[in-house]
Amino acid sequence: MSVTAEKKQEIIEGNARAQGDTGSPEVQVAILTTRIVNLTEHFKTHHKDNHSRRGLLQMVNKRRSLLDYLKRKDVDRYNALIQKLGLRK
Repeated sequence: MSVTAEKKQEIIEGNARAQGDTGSPEVQVAILTTRIVNLTEHFKTHHKDNHSRRGLLQMVNKRRSLLDYLKRKDVDRYNALIQKLGLRK
């Protein structure tokens, strides 16, 4: 269910704005998106796992607030991230 260190490093390298960037909203949203997708797959077989569902909802809310922040600060970066991760359909 969790993201492996190698996968997390790939996500960071693919979304970092500069060398060594791990805290930018783009990186945080990308990592959260990967974790959300993993948990969503988990719920397809474990639909009664309500404790993990609470964690999923917290992650979705955290991602939403980070995206709102990014949209307020820089709309171009927000649009690029949405397009890259495929969040809006």
